[in-house]
Amino acid sequence: MREATKNRAVELGEYIALNKATVRATAGRFGISKSTVHKDVTQRLKSRDPGLYAQVKQVLEINKMERHIRGGMATRKKYKGI
Repeated sequence: MREATKNRAVELGEYIALNKATVRATAGRFGISKSTVHKDVTQRLKSRDPGLYAQVKQVLEINKMERHIRGGMATRKKYKGI
């Protein structure tokens, strides 16, 4: 694996941990796909920086538990015309 890819995984992980950001928000911020962000922080980061990986995993688990709520709020907003 190239060094730039490993460094990107760490950079993405730091951003997610610091901002408690979603994969989608992180992808938008860095201009890359959600799939790339997800692969970087779930697979590549694990071998590069296990401590940061644990932090990111916690944030991703919280986001996963809250996603149905955010989806419902978005639908409500859509149909209310807000």
